Amino acid sequence: MSVRSSAVRFLIRTGMVLGAIFAVTILLAAMPGHNAPKAASVNAMQEQSAAAEPAASIPRSSAVTDLSDEKANEVAAVSDMSQMHGAGAHLHMTEMRQPAPADVARANEIVKELRAGIEKYRDYHVALNEGYKIFLLNLPQPEYHFTKYRNGFMEAFRFDPSQPTSLLYKKTADGFELVGAMYTMPKRATEDQLNERVPLSVAVWHLHTNLCMPQRSEMRTADWGKFGLKGSITTREACDDAGGNFHPSIFGWMVHVYPYEDSLDRVFAMHHHD
Repeated sequence: MSVRSSAVRFLIRTGMVLGAIFAVTILLAAMPGHNAPKAASVNAMQEQSAAAEPAASIPRSSAVTDLSDEKANEVAAVSDMSQMHGAGAHLHMTEMRQPAPADVARANEIVKELRAGIEKYRDYHVALNEGYKIFLLNLPQPEYHFTKYRNGFMEAFRFDPSQPTSLLYKKTADGFELVGAMYTMPKRATEDQLNERVPLSVAVWHLHTNLCMPQRSEMRTADWGKFGLKGSITTREACDDAGGNFHPSIFGWMVHVYPYEDSLDRVFAMHHHD
């Protein structure tokens, strides 16, 4: 083999590797909590924590102690997200469309495939063993996201209803109860692209937007009436004036599906109905 031929092959392989790394970097922005907490990076540690009694309510100042700025932002954002129920400056929701002839049938098929695909994960140990990671385990939440980052990566290219980005669990006294799942798309996705995945006449996709976070050193004393996903600051200019860090959007497009509910409006609700 000539030196020139070897060099060309080397350059091609190097280009492919760099291209793959670039794609992963871009697409991870579409997935919630793409930097999994270190405390939840090992399945054995996850199971030990998951088996414990639900943690007491954690003050915001305690929740962000010893975290990176990015992780502190995620913790505060998730804490706020759990209490958001309608569109506003911090939550962009897709508009409901007029039903197309095949929308209901397609929605029902998604639910059917999802149920079949996640049935084995009713035992949350199976989810952990197959690579799902608990996002922010130590932060009390109405629903815990068990995320498989490979699925989230693949959802940017194809849609397989049986392989959601995240499984949604409710905490119980002795573990977790599976209640639903979440599909994702990159922030840049259009509403037409979202509609191709899950019909917008049936489901509402949502995107968390306009987040202004205080500097890490000011987390304990910050005015949370201004900062966070429930704060009054909704523009970069106002955030800059307050000395904060502005994020036009966080995570990516999301849609929740609760396939064990008995009607499509409850199946594709923003939050699980008790």
